[in-house]
Amino acid sequence: MSLKVVLKPHEKVIIGGAVLRNGSIASHLHVENKVPVLRQKDIMVEGEANTPCKRIYLIVQLMYIGDGLTPELSQIYWTLVEDIVKAAPSMKDLLSSISQFIVNGEFYKALRKSKELISYEEELLRHVSERS
Repeated sequence: MSLKVVLKPHEKVIIGGAVLRNGSIASHLHVENKVPVLRQKDIMVEGEANTPCKRIYLIVQLMYIGDGLTPELSQIYWTLVEDIVKAAPSMKDLLSSISQFIVNGEFYKALRKSKELISYEEELLRHVSERS
């Protein structure tokens, strides 16, 4: 079964590690084999990873579109997890779910769960700023 991707005009997509930009009209693509696919709305660039949880997302994204859990990405990931749990123990369950997906090689699921982590981080930061 193929994956159907409908691209808006000028939308970017990553397919199998290649960054593609659509032309001036909508396009319909059918991805016939199993490769990583990320739409523009799900792509995070390094400059956007300005919080610990966004850095987790970026690292998981690199695992998903790259070579998986490499030693370098593993070290960065686990250091971030440790730092986040120390600062906000309430994130432990979400991080545990993400980590389990990573260990199982389910990087897309880990990426989706990382979006929940970012939302939770934003909620915590809102509460902190409201108290100040």
